[in-house]
Amino acid sequence: PSFGFLFDIDGVLVRGKTPIPAAKTAFQKLVNSQGQFLVPVVFVTNAGNCLRQNKADQLSHLLGIPISQDQVMMSHSPLRMFKRYHEKCVLVSGQGPLLDIAQDLGFCQPITIETLREKHPLLDVVDNNRRPNVPVSLVILVFIAVILFGEPVRWETNLQLIIDVLLTSGYPGNPYHRENYPHIPVLACNMDLMWVAEAQSPRFGHGTFMVCLENIYKKITGRDLKYETLMGKPSKVTYQYAEYLIRAQAAERRWKQPILTLYAVGGSAKLSQDDEISNGWENELASTAAARCRSVLVCTGVYNPHTEVPFDMRESIAETVFHGHRDFQFDPGLVEPDHIVPDVDAAVDLVFQLENFAP
Repeated sequence: PSFGFLFDIDGVLVRGKTPIPAAKTAFQKLVNSQGQFLVPVVFVTNAGNCLRQNKADQLSHLLGIPISQDQVMMSHSPLRMFKRYHEKCVLVSGQGPLLDIAQDLGFCQPITIETLREKHPLLDVVDNNRRPNVPVSLVILVFIAVILFGEPVRWETNLQLIIDVLLTSGYPGNPYHRENYPHIPVLACNMDLMWVAEAQSPRFGHGTFMVCLENIYKKITGRDLKYETLMGKPSKVTYQYAEYLIRAQAAERRWKQPILTLYAVGGSAKLSQDDEISNGWENELASTAAARCRSVLVCTGVYNPHTEVPFDMRESIAETVFHGHRDFQFDPGLVEPDHIVPDVDAAVDLVFQLENFAP
């Protein structure tokens, strides 16, 4: 094959923990009788609250075919390239097995928000029941970066403590020093404003938490919160890393044909402009080989086929159309997918037809 698939998961293959019926049908067309994939496939999810092996096991169970962790790309997967932070003390925000995830990515000294709160209980006082009743001895922690893996459970605690770290140059508990700008590096995974689960309407995603953090920081300091990098769809680094995984699969199977086209099958039509945010990530990937990436939009996710994009993008309604991150430019041409199909099964049929590929 001279092409590969990048599959979104939520709203494309599953809704919450329930597989979309078309998904099983689609993947029976992508594997042979031994369960081997006929074309390179990477599952690209903006989820970041579990290890990729756990996600691979979950997908294997839901789709009924063997899927390896090397085929799974979490929103945090590109953090493996940021080795200059791996030996340093970093604050991690999110939920799930954060320490396991961070250590699997190569971080040697990750500290969770919960650990920071335990060492500095005077910082977390929104919930009266969590305020310390007795004097506490403080432990000095020094952070050189903040990593946002995904939306946390206690937003007020995470927002407060992350702001504390940023406004003290990594020394929480110290007085704020607003003149220290730019702040210590912030690396963020998953910018999705909303995502689709079993509910009838989309739910808040990590992008919503980031909107809160950005606006609180600017309200306090009058300056914009800066990101060292933004990971997860639709960032450039995510697609480049996903292509690296596609090429690795082709090499492992000893397929000689170069991968010329990638088909990104997703539940929302969005790609990012080249942006300055990605200038900080390390150039550890080989030069990309694919000549083009085509977007295939399915109608089982966030996308509503009955919603029209307004002609005048200056109208306030534009905010309801473009849910991308603050630092990504809005371009109506990038929002328009190359193809729109009812579901993932139709997407596979379309690609096979376009590529004249007969399994």
